[in-house]
Amino acid sequence: MGCYMLSDFYNEYMSKLRTPEEAVEVVKSGDWVDYTSSLGKPVLLDKALAARRDELTDVKIRGNLMPGPLEVAECDETQEHFVYHSWHCSAYERKLCDKGLCYYIPMVFHNNAAYYEFFIKVNVVMVSVSPMDKHGYFNFSVNTGVAGPICEKADIVIVEVNRYMPKIHGGYNECIHISDVDYVVEGHHEPFDNMIPIKPREIDCQIAEHIIPYIVDGANLQLGIGSIPNAVGKLIADSDIKDLGMHTELCTDAYLELHSSGKLTNKLKNIDRGKGVFGCAVGSTELYEWLDDNHGIAAYPLEYVNRPSVIAQLDNMVSINACVAVDLYGQVAAESSGSRQISGTGGQLDFLAGASASRGGKAFICMTSRYKEKDGTYHSRIKPQFNGDIITSPRSQVYFIATEFGVINLEGKSTWERAEDLISIAHPDFRDALIKEAQERKIWRRSNKR
Repeated sequence: MGCYMLSDFYNEYMSKLRTPEEAVEVVKSGDWVDYTSSLGKPVLLDKALAARRDELTDVKIRGNLMPGPLEVAECDETQEHFVYHSWHCSAYERKLCDKGLCYYIPMVFHNNAAYYEFFIKVNVVMVSVSPMDKHGYFNFSVNTGVAGPICEKADIVIVEVNRYMPKIHGGYNECIHISDVDYVVEGHHEPFDNMIPIKPREIDCQIAEHIIPYIVDGANLQLGIGSIPNAVGKLIADSDIKDLGMHTELCTDAYLELHSSGKLTNKLKNIDRGKGVFGCAVGSTELYEWLDDNHGIAAYPLEYVNRPSVIAQLDNMVSINACVAVDLYGQVAAESSGSRQISGTGGQLDFLAGASASRGGKAFICMTSRYKEKDGTYHSRIKPQFNGDIITSPRSQVYFIATEFGVINLEGKSTWERAEDLISIAHPDFRDALIKEAQERKIWRRSNKR
C-alpha cells in the first residue's frame, strides 16, 4: 500500500511538472502575483516571468525581505508591465524603493494571514520549497511564517523545488501537499549566500550591557535584526544567564550563538516547551544547517508567532528591537527615515503588546543616541517632535528605551516625565537644546534639574 501511494504521489508530481517558461504562462495582465518571503523567492520563475515583459501589462508582484536581484523589478523601470511591492524591505528592496521601483505595504505581522484571507487578492503564488517527501509534502522551510496563508488564498499555486532549502519542522502550515499544488518547477539553483552576521560595534555592546541586567534565567527572547540585537546575543552567550527560550518572528545567527554556548535550552517555556519557535529565518549557511531537520525547532505562521495573546503566555518574555528615532513624547520611528522607507513595521508592535502582557516581560527599543551624516555632522536620534515622519509605535505602547547612556521605562509616565527620562539618555551634546524644545512645548517642569 505504501509503495502504491508513493508511486501515486510521484505520478501526480510528474503530471504537474513544467518548465519555468511553461508555468508562468498562467500569469495574465492585471494579475496579482505573490513571491512570499526571503528564501522563498522563486528565482527561476522570476526570471521566466521577466522574459514575458512585453506580453504583459500591470502585473503586480508582492514579496518581503527579498534578496536581489528581482528580475521583474529591474527589467521594467517604466512599471508599465511589472509593479513590485514589499511589506518589509530588505537592504535590496530598500534600494528599489530609493529608485521608485518598489512600493511599501504597511502590515502588522500577526495580521499577515488575516490580510490575505479577507482583503488581499492573489491570482498566482510562486514559492520556493524543499523537494517533495515520500508522503507528497513540500516544506516551506524558513519561509513558513508567511507562505501557507498566501498559498491557501491563491487561485494558482506554483512551487519551485530548490534542494538547498533546509527542511524545517513546524507547528502547522509548514508544508504544502502535492494535491494542493497546480504546477511544479525544477531547475538549477546556486547555494544561498552565506550572510555573515553583522559584527557588533563597541557602542552596540554598550547598549547591550544596559539591557543584560534585565534578563533573568529562563527568559524567552525575541531578537530583531541588526547589530544591537546581535550584541545582546553575544553578551548573553558570554554571561551566566541560562535556560533561555526562543520565540521570535525572525531567527538569526544570534540564536545559533546562544545555542552553541549552551544558553538556549527552551526547557522552561510555558508553551512549545523544548522547542525554539520562529516564523522566518535569515542568516549564515551555519544557521540554515542548524535549523535543518532539527526537532528542537518549530516554525509557525506569523499569525501564531506574533499574536500578542500567544506571546503573553510566555513568562519573562524579553523583546529587543531597534529604531531610527524617538521624539520627546515617546513616539517611535522604526521603519523609515523621514519619508524614506528602510524596513517595515514588522512585529515591533506585536512584541511590544505581547511582552508587556507577559508575567515578568519587558520590551526594549534600542538605538544609538546620535548618528553621523556623510558630511561629518552629528544629529540626535531623540527628536523634539516628529513632523511628517512615519510613526511605527505609538507613545501609548512604548515600554523600555535604551541608548549607550542607559535604559528608561516610559510606561505610565506623563509628558514631562517622558521628556526628562528621554533627555537623560540623549547624547550630552544635544541635551540643552532638547530641554529648550521641551520647555517650548510645555512638557518641561521648572523644578527639573538640568
